Amino acid sequence: MTKIDIKQWLLFALTLTWAIVPASANDVTLDLGKEELALGIPGAGPLTNAQIAEWLSQAENHQPLTVKLPLGLSLGESQMKGLDKNPLTLAKIELGRQLYFDTRLSGDNTISCASCHHPQEGFGRHTLFGVGIGGQKGGRNSPVSYNRILSDAQFWDGRAGSLEAQAVGPIQNPIEMGNTHAAVVATLQKIDGYAMQFKKIFPDSGVTIDNVGKAIASFERILVTGPTPYDYNESYKRFATLAPEDLEDLKTDSPATYAQYEEVKLLAEVNPMSDSALRGQELFFSKRVGCSNCHVGANLADEQYHNLGIGMSAKEPDLGRYAETKLEKDKGAFKTPTIRNVALSAPYMHDGSLATLEEVVEHYNKGGDKNQWLSDKILPLKLTPQEKLDLVEFMRACTGSFPFVSSARLPQ
Repeated sequence: MTKIDIKQWLLFALTLTWAIVPASANDVTLDLGKEELALGIPGAGPLTNAQIAEWLSQAENHQPLTVKLPLGLSLGESQMKGLDKNPLTLAKIELGRQLYFDTRLSGDNTISCASCHHPQEGFGRHTLFGVGIGGQKGGRNSPVSYNRILSDAQFWDGRAGSLEAQAVGPIQNPIEMGNTHAAVVATLQKIDGYAMQFKKIFPDSGVTIDNVGKAIASFERILVTGPTPYDYNESYKRFATLAPEDLEDLKTDSPATYAQYEEVKLLAEVNPMSDSALRGQELFFSKRVGCSNCHVGANLADEQYHNLGIGMSAKEPDLGRYAETKLEKDKGAFKTPTIRNVALSAPYMHDGSLATLEEVVEHYNKGGDKNQWLSDKILPLKLTPQEKLDLVEFMRACTGSFPFVSSARLPQ
């Protein structure tokens, strides 16, 4: 590579994910990949009203935040949803954290949002179906509640048009939280710690069910997956093709970019993809296998609805998206889930019928379950045993960290 090529390459490299654009003087940038946002109001022991009042008195906790996503997800920053109508603030995120873990939102004080979307179970639940009030079981597997900042419509069938609407839907579902919106508002108004926060954060309206949704949605929007071995390897690729002499030129011409090279190289080495995962990646994005026809973009999900044949042999199958649109093509279609951290959220599919990623790959390999509405993207793949294993290994290489989350210290 010539000196001129090096300089042109540097200009290109500096436009990638490592570039930092300064915020305006009034902006506070929130790095969702680094900030510990979900640990609760500082302090130990039971959360007191005095601690809440002190927290609310700090102006920085009410400053609207500019969001920066972690490596990998950062490619989707232009697609973030809901922040224009419901800006993030530290105080709103903390209120949402409290509500997310508070069982007092349910009819018998036993069920919270976390009951079906638990941090220790991949923000889903390792049960076939969601389990709600009185041990009642729903008919669908609990969808994950992370990376929702990149999604508008929620639930497997997309019936909630926003994360705010999704957040309050289960409250009044008789087999989920078994309560009413009016009863939840009345409960929260009687708890001084909550009443204080709603009055300060939403001064024009206070405790309303809409504001409950805004707070929970704010908390859920900070639940994002950290960089994965796949992301580190992709980040390193832009340097990997440089010859030793090019790297020497880079070291001389741009020490800052050379330092980035050293950092991404180290991260890729410390978080390696196995040979099997690398082969699986090639298969995943290949035209022949076509996983990326649906699992695409920063979150590896197209946010669309597809019939895979799952459950369609039942006498009265769940028709999924059709219940919302009444369009024939949507019969048996369900929303594409993310591949990020998918290894942590078994079982799989809208009905939890596939227990492992190996079973998921086998389902696609056979071409799904035949029915008249089967997606035209689903075809027999004729994978070898090794190729099946490689695809699973790639999906496992799409596993990153979750934010540190505290379920404790709720208003008394």
